[in-house]
Amino acid sequence: MHAAAPAAADSQRHAGRRLEVARALGAVLPADCLLAREEELRPYECDGLAAHRQQPLVVALPRTEREVCDIVRSCRDLGVPLVARGAGTGLSGGAMPHGEGVLLSLARLDRILEIDAAARTARVQPGVRNLAVSEAAAPCGLYYAPDPSSQLACTIGGNVAENSGGVHCLKYGLTVHNVLGLRACTIDGELIELGGAALDSPGLDLLAITLGSEGLLLIVTEVLLRLVPKPERAQVVMASFDDVGKAGDGVAALIAAGIIPAGLEMMDRQATAAVEPFVRAGYDLNAEAILLAESDGTPEEVDEEVAAIESVLRAAGATALAVSGSEAERLRFWSGRKNAFPAAGRISPDYYCMDGTIPRRALGEVLRAIGQMEKKYGLKCMNVFHAGDGNLHPLILFDANQPGEWQRADRFGTEILELCVGLGGTVTGEHGVGVEKLNPMCVQFSDAERAAFFAVKAAFDPYGLLNPGKAIPTLPRCAEYGRQRVHRGALAHPELPRF
Repeated sequence: MHAAAPAAADSQRHAGRRLEVARALGAVLPADCLLAREEELRPYECDGLAAHRQQPLVVALPRTEREVCDIVRSCRDLGVPLVARGAGTGLSGGAMPHGEGVLLSLARLDRILEIDAAARTARVQPGVRNLAVSEAAAPCGLYYAPDPSSQLACTIGGNVAENSGGVHCLKYGLTVHNVLGLRACTIDGELIELGGAALDSPGLDLLAITLGSEGLLLIVTEVLLRLVPKPERAQVVMASFDDVGKAGDGVAALIAAGIIPAGLEMMDRQATAAVEPFVRAGYDLNAEAILLAESDGTPEEVDEEVAAIESVLRAAGATALAVSGSEAERLRFWSGRKNAFPAAGRISPDYYCMDGTIPRRALGEVLRAIGQMEKKYGLKCMNVFHAGDGNLHPLILFDANQPGEWQRADRFGTEILELCVGLGGTVTGEHGVGVEKLNPMCVQFSDAERAAFFAVKAAFDPYGLLNPGKAIPTLPRCAEYGRQRVHRGALAHPELPRF
């Protein structure tokens, strides 16, 4: 009786707060732009990291920039947390709602406002799908280069929040290199513009600091994207290796030779074995690892670069080489890499996709270490890499219905990230920190560095309402994590620095 009373009181208070927030937002939004019933909220309780779930008080679905600002202003006045969401394809829990807050879906702001062929730019709203930009620009002979594997569904706003990359980021850059400017709503409900079409813009250069900020600083309402000409020709060299270390050496050798392929990806044997029956990409299933290296440009440039790539990879120990002979074959080679995640879903009830970055020279070392971790945790791991920039995506296979497997997968993933840091890398390349990597952030950054992050956050959001509890771990959290990592008087990973 006594134990149940506080629970009932909490439930009543929660319901009252939901009603208060819904009424406030109902004053600035049409009725069909608000969701508050439990069955309506459930689809929004997580992003692609389904292991972390939380229902918001209310979901708001504005249709206009003005409505976005009205929502932000209302949340500020009520002191209610606000989490922005795109298509929900994120993999770090960055769009997981706050249980006492509003989830702001930008899915309805999905208009391509302008394609300027002369300036090679596209002006779009945040809910526009990544691939839709290239489709709209195609008649002008242009396209948008960053191409995450989820580009069919993910949105530009989400790409901006996470600084997404893709298989062609080595040559053409991440989102941060392809966004020229944006409009955004501050926590006070005011619209500001950062960057722009000019080579320089007045005032402080705040554009780069907002790209990849995971919704902690601003709510983006419009983005100016850089478009690039569609190359006359593109070909993929597929190289097989009998050792993952040799494949890693092949990547380093290409870069050392001054060759910057349009895309440079690696997949290990477990990954190709999962993918090949799914998409029939033509992968060598006897290879311990394969590299996909794409060259694009004029026919003459491609011929020269493909010959150079073949020469370097053969010298690095490639056991077989194949070059795409048609556009259809080129796309088929890439289809396997882009479908690695759904292929994992075909062979395992669940998978946990990690995201870390390491120096290219360490690719082979990390793959061998992950093989040892498989034995330690009793779980399989498929490995796919943006090999050119050292961004790895291990896919840890597990079954959440089996007691303890998710916990083992979680510890497996954390150990991979700590290894990345120990080798001079980072805990994320393009998926963001969200709630997933708060603990590994404690390993990488010092108290002073995290304090600086919070100072930037406070400058943009002094109320602490935009996506609170994400991306930046608190000092007490890191202190507690440090105590957990020390086991029987020794660090779990003695090669890593103490904090």
